Amino acid sequence: MKYQDQDFWTLSFELPDNFKKQIHYYYTVQNQDGLEIPDGEEKRIIGFSKENKTHHFTIIDTWIDAGDFKNVYYTKAFKVLAEADVTQKKQVASQEYTHEFRIKAPFLPKNKSVCLCGSTRNLKNWNKQDPILLTKKGDWYFARIAFDNNEWPASYKYGIYNLSENTFEGFEDGVNRTLRQFEIPGGKTILHDGFINLYPDKWRGAGVNIPVFSLRTNKSFGTGEFTDLKSLVDWAGKTGIALIQLLPINDTSAQNNWMDSYPYAAISSFALHPLYINLGKVAGKKGAAITNALKKKQKQLNSLPELDYEQVMKFKMSALHELFDILKNDLKKIKGYADFVKQNRHWLVPYAAFSYLKDKYKTADFNLWKQHAVFNEESIQKLVAPGNKEHNKIEFYYFVQYHLHSQLREISNYAHKHKIILKGDIPIGIYRYSCDAWQHPELFNMDEQAGAPPDGFALTGQNWGFPIYNWDVMKKDNFKWWRDRFDHLSRYFDAFRIDHILGFFRIWSIPIEQTEGIMGRFKPAIPVNKNEFEQNGISFDYDRFCKPFITPEIIKEIFKGEVDEATEKLLNKNENGTYSLKEEVSTERRASAYLATNDLLKFQKGIFRLIGNVILFDDVKSGESQFHFRFGVENTFSFKNLDPEIQPRIKRMYIDYFFNRQNYFWQKKAMEKLPLLKRSTDMLVCGEDLGMVPQSVPVVMSQLGILSLEVERMPKVETEEFFNPAKAHYLSVVTPSTHDMSTLREWWEEDPAKTQKFYNQILKQEGNAPSHCDQEIIKKIIGRHLTSPAMFSIFLLQDLMAIDKHLTVEDPSKERINIPSAKHHYWRYRIPVSLETLLDDEVLNTNLRKQIEESGRLQTK
Repeated sequence: MKYQDQDFWTLSFELPDNFKKQIHYYYTVQNQDGLEIPDGEEKRIIGFSKENKTHHFTIIDTWIDAGDFKNVYYTKAFKVLAEADVTQKKQVASQEYTHEFRIKAPFLPKNKSVCLCGSTRNLKNWNKQDPILLTKKGDWYFARIAFDNNEWPASYKYGIYNLSENTFEGFEDGVNRTLRQFEIPGGKTILHDGFINLYPDKWRGAGVNIPVFSLRTNKSFGTGEFTDLKSLVDWAGKTGIALIQLLPINDTSAQNNWMDSYPYAAISSFALHPLYINLGKVAGKKGAAITNALKKKQKQLNSLPELDYEQVMKFKMSALHELFDILKNDLKKIKGYADFVKQNRHWLVPYAAFSYLKDKYKTADFNLWKQHAVFNEESIQKLVAPGNKEHNKIEFYYFVQYHLHSQLREISNYAHKHKIILKGDIPIGIYRYSCDAWQHPELFNMDEQAGAPPDGFALTGQNWGFPIYNWDVMKKDNFKWWRDRFDHLSRYFDAFRIDHILGFFRIWSIPIEQTEGIMGRFKPAIPVNKNEFEQNGISFDYDRFCKPFITPEIIKEIFKGEVDEATEKLLNKNENGTYSLKEEVSTERRASAYLATNDLLKFQKGIFRLIGNVILFDDVKSGESQFHFRFGVENTFSFKNLDPEIQPRIKRMYIDYFFNRQNYFWQKKAMEKLPLLKRSTDMLVCGEDLGMVPQSVPVVMSQLGILSLEVERMPKVETEEFFNPAKAHYLSVVTPSTHDMSTLREWWEEDPAKTQKFYNQILKQEGNAPSHCDQEIIKKIIGRHLTSPAMFSIFLLQDLMAIDKHLTVEDPSKERINIPSAKHHYWRYRIPVSLETLLDDEVLNTNLRKQIEESGRLQTK
């Protein structure tokens, strides 16, 4: 575009005379470095129809900041909450208009509309008793007006008109808007005027967070099911809660054991988990005998305090196979089944083939399959063809996915009917041996593993095992795989949480030959060049900085009384008196295998410490000229044994590497992806931005209007011990606990000193803190979050249930959903009482609704 003056940038273009389509467009600002910042209006549309007698249009648009909070009111989440459009007085307008005015006005009550007045005859000469009423169409209010040649320049303002009382209520704030004449004889002008300058009260709501498997009703089959969400919706409506947040619900059936309970390791980014299916709804009358025969087992599994994943999956999958056998001939008669298969073939066919082959070869590791180890579209189409003898085994998975889809869609519609927002969760990673990795290996770097650097929850970091993304390849088709994921999720959800949104800036990448997170580094990252060490007065020594530094003193410190055996079996002595690792234990993966085979696992922790006893990781593609700092370098023996004069110089370079030099680089990387992806969906986007957060993350999230996450126990400012919910910005979610943390009751007992400080300084209570977190303390903490200015206050269901002690278990540690530091955690928590009991619990429901109402977050249904 060309700069015209302080008010306008302009662009002219021509279209063919016979052009009769719509144009969808948006704007971006690009700086000198190529960083693009988009505007916030994602649905500007200009239509060219047969009724238009002109080929000349002037479009005048107002830039809308993408971070403007009012943009979120046009997401799918707020359409769930919106009142039905009022029947307005239709504007009587001649086809012969010259200007079309468009404006957005979020959260107008149903008996009000936008009106328009101005300084000229056709703008009613500021007559507030007879303003021009705008008509609502989609997100915009619009009016068409025919101007005369002598009406320029025109001043105007929008206002609010009460349709029930036929009265003008007032103009928007700010100075008058001005319209100039643009000389295009016979042309038409369309004005997108952005938002009306009346600032609505900022909407605030409460939410509940719970995995589906944790739900319990009297009709459950040992696990929460999609159909159980109906009771949770009813409970939310009763208490004034506006949003239900769930953990990922995709199929994780990789190993066919309890380890598949981990919901963030899906074998498909699209397929739903059979764990959540309701067998009775699948069976209907024709299959009732099959489900009736399972009543005793269903009751037994549902009475267990926790999820028995293996048993539930065993009986459900067996029943589904039986039901398919008796219902498969009726599939063509099922309304919507054929359409579902047709519309989802791009993921459903590969998933069904993958699942069939996984069952056939007894492993999800496609590298071990005798056939189809490498995905080939043509050969897979032959495999799934109706004439193939194995077709029934393939179609079984179509059948299961159709019913899961139907059951979840039913719940989604039920939630919308009751004006409850459903919030989903998109994991940052995919399972290494998943259908996605098999079908699209080019999208992933399979020789690397995603994870997280060390923190207070995991001292040696985390290794999630997922392959990291090949963003360069994904960029070639504008991240279609991600856009498809967002589109698929939007069939069921109105908002979603991007798990570990930091991964769109950079990901913690661990080489495949290592197993602990401590051996990773951020990718992408700007490396440190060899000459930078010289510039900082450090003589560069590759072996000293990049290889494990092992001395007799270090060996003694690590292996204590077993120095001789460890040295003899695991180390080589060098000529200078230092030691090096034997090849068999030179990486963590090799060491694990070698130590296990030779009955030496007692040395594993020590060997891992030696492997990680380095200062730098070599950027292998640089020819020993570029390097990356090992995280937590000051804690290594290698650093502690450096010359005291060198240590502070290394430390300065380390701090610059992690906390300064990468910021703008990571910002650019995020802005290559997130604006396009956000624009591809109308769901409300929330980011999980916890952990080691670069300075650029809040900048980008604010620019794009993505909600951040604020956790009271995890302040993002190092000097603070607790985050104050009262200081949260509006576009955020505040919470006292997440699924990766202890509940309030368990946390209260973890660290008495910290609890005492929280009790006195944060809750402003005198004396000694109670040894247990009682109901009054729970209500105080919930109240602090409900009164926050944040858009959403979301709570674990366990924390809300603690308002009534009769709804809790004696041991609060049993309420824990996940322990991030546990490499193989069994995700099996279930609420101790049924949702039917919850619906009838007056202590909880009365207290919670009162707190929500007093905080201004109560949503009238």
